[in-house]
Amino acid sequence: MSLSETGFEKELDTAFGALRQAAKLSQLVISSHDKGTVTKEDLSPVTIADFAIQALLISTFKDAFPEDTFVGEEDAADLRANEALLSRVWDLLNTIAHDDDTQRGACKLPQSKDHMCDLIDQAGTSRPGGPGSGRVWVFDPIDGTKTYLRGELYAINVGLIVDGKQTLGVVAGPNLSLNQKGPLRNSDIDPDGKGCIVYAIKGHGAYARPLHGESSSVTQLPKQTATQDLSFVTCTGLVDSALDGVHEVVAQRLGLSFPGSDLVPWVLRWASMALGIGNTTVWVYKRRDRYAKVWDHAGAMLLFEETGGKITDVHGRDIDLSAGRKMSANFGFVAAPAEAHDRVLKAVHDVLKDQGRHEFLQ
Repeated sequence: MSLSETGFEKELDTAFGALRQAAKLSQLVISSHDKGTVTKEDLSPVTIADFAIQALLISTFKDAFPEDTFVGEEDAADLRANEALLSRVWDLLNTIAHDDDTQRGACKLPQSKDHMCDLIDQAGTSRPGGPGSGRVWVFDPIDGTKTYLRGELYAINVGLIVDGKQTLGVVAGPNLSLNQKGPLRNSDIDPDGKGCIVYAIKGHGAYARPLHGESSSVTQLPKQTATQDLSFVTCTGLVDSALDGVHEVVAQRLGLSFPGSDLVPWVLRWASMALGIGNTTVWVYKRRDRYAKVWDHAGAMLLFEETGGKITDVHGRDIDLSAGRKMSANFGFVAAPAEAHDRVLKAVHDVLKDQGRHEFLQ
């Protein structure tokens, strides 16, 4: 299928060009000794690449789609308070100013340091909306910053929500191989360094292509089938948000190997499931008031859904992306091929009941 047939040719072209440049920025920082890391209030790390890539994405998409709204993970408070950090982010952005892709218009750079901060802040305070909210782009500049800092797998996420519904998702895995087989680990980086893009358009399926190279190398991803074996995708390290003693028992009840694919970045979990590396994930947060963040999931979930996956929360409710920057209308995730979803959801409920953890089912 050609891009023009989707009705989103400009959106996809913009995403592909911006993600190629964003990947270059991220790889430059990986190779440097000092990654300009600061710690946010929730104790998660953020690097100069996070800031630079968010600025690049917003500047590029705002130039292409000036009437749209933009949501991103970061704000510019740390940059405005630290001139040295601000200069490093600005200098990083400008390393691609004379790159061939940039010169051909594949991306648009901010005009000044102040403009860069304003763009980051514009997305860092915005939120998705519901019906009537129009087109909202959601960006995660580096998903998996902890693994990124270790030179392991990470992703860059671009999602388009229209009136509260996922419409398009484009994910770059700068160091993920298109030929990767499961189970997948955080350390399984592409030995050839080529990377890949996985993307989906609502109602048009999901596709994969090299991050760099000709668009003729596009592959449509196959649909999940009722006869497929289930294979787990989860996270057992570097993340402490999961309820202990549940996920491995759910896998055991379903007769599945645990952990299966073990990945920190949520965006990569969704992409790997679309690629068929795994096809089932469960996530029960350790606190009932803990919620997912919209940039870790918006657009990326569509990749799996367009291959025949079904995604709900732990209570079986549809995922609501209109609740805000935190997905407070939902608690956790249960995802599996559509025909198997009820069985996986029942296993989660049975385990929680058997363990006396009834508060997580309310």
